[in-house]
Amino acid sequence: MTIVCRPGDELIAVLGDDVLPVDRLDDAHRALMDDPAEDLVVVGPRIAADEALGFAAHLRLERPTTGVILVREHVDVALLTEALRAGVREVVSAGDIASLVAACERSRALSERARSELRSADDADPAQRGKVVTVFAAKGGCGKTTIAVNLAAALSTVEDQQVCLVDMDLAFGDVAISVQLDPVRTISDALPMSGHLDTTGAASLLTTFRPGLEMLLAPVTPGDAEKIPAGLVGELLTVLRGMFDFVVVDTPAQFSEHVLTAMDLSDHHVLLTTPDTPALKNLRITLDMLDLLSYSRDIRSVVVNRSDSKVGLSTGDVERVVRSPLDVQVPSSRSVPISINQGTPIVIGTPNHPVSHAIVKFAHERLLSRPATAKTKAFARRGAGRR
Repeated sequence: MTIVCRPGDELIAVLGDDVLPVDRLDDAHRALMDDPAEDLVVVGPRIAADEALGFAAHLRLERPTTGVILVREHVDVALLTEALRAGVREVVSAGDIASLVAACERSRALSERARSELRSADDADPAQRGKVVTVFAAKGGCGKTTIAVNLAAALSTVEDQQVCLVDMDLAFGDVAISVQLDPVRTISDALPMSGHLDTTGAASLLTTFRPGLEMLLAPVTPGDAEKIPAGLVGELLTVLRGMFDFVVVDTPAQFSEHVLTAMDLSDHHVLLTTPDTPALKNLRITLDMLDLLSYSRDIRSVVVNRSDSKVGLSTGDVERVVRSPLDVQVPSSRSVPISINQGTPIVIGTPNHPVSHAIVKFAHERLLSRPATAKTKAFARRGAGRR
């Protein structure tokens, strides 16, 4: 059943027989309390906008799985911004019947998914909740985004695994273009939810790439990256780890507050390099920095991309420079940029390729078979040190 507040005959006709019309938002609230299974309220155009937005904001905190759809005579950017901030799922122009019906269907599907995820989160042991895997390279051009995308894809091919890839390179993220997704929704859309983000809100930000693999894309509008606080990154990762088995984070090639927030919340650090002196030097500095910040060495893996490049450095040379064992070596191949240009991760498009074998083997041996490691207290110590 759909609760419709001050619908008018036209809305009742559009939404069908399974409708409960009410005259006031208070009546809609009472109807929701009487029926715990109800998950959709359509607010008609005759309800004042400020009343409707206040109702949605209250309902979002009290009953986050319930969606509110706002029907207005006139829709403008200011209204859409306020509606998003209040937690309204969609705003539809009065008279646009097809859009209203589609919005109702999307809202019900989102509510069902949110209820399922909340049940799973409530039933799960905290130690069994999803793992956060952060992929980092202190030098650009190492293939970090390619490794992150293919690692997430490899994890998603395992039966029943649900994976989310987060593009946290907020200024220059390449995940969307690497898999040819249209970034309609991005991390910047989470800004109005900051401080009260829930599974419903997080789910509304995601873009599906394939079954079992969702993506949270980086902003595309200039200036949006500076608006996103590190606290929102932590909030997003905390909520997403309750929704997915794995959350893979692609980061920019620099230590920032956002990157350190992801590191703090991670169960595993994937540290990437290539066999050239500048990249190896930056990896050595990265390892020293992580040691200085008291991150556990047990949760890190060193990955050498394009490991078979004939550049005069052997595996032994690389290990001596970084003073750390190499956990996986990914060979170079022309097939990798081809797969990027086609928008299909190589582990999916060419699963028998040596690059695919290396990434899948790493995913199975270092991530799928290992229990989540307890977080360190690095964040508290690091914060105290800065203060």
